[in-house]
Amino acid sequence: MTDLSQAVWRKASLSAYNGGCVEVAANLPGVAAVRDSKRPEGGAHVVDRAAFARFLADVQGGRYDI
Repeated sequence: MTDLSQAVWRKASLSAYNGGCVEVAANLPGVAAVRDSKRPEGGAHVVDRAAFARFLADVQGGRYDI
């Protein structure tokens, strides 16, 4: 289990406008953590930093656009 006690959570500035509040902690060694800012007590998804970077590149490239 990854220790998230030192996680620095950041929320996208535009999330305040659409209600989709996701926070990301990218300061942890080798991993990125993602959680719902409305329910931080609900836990976080922890993924390999390289896999998360690939996911973000896919999002930015429009791979998941409908």
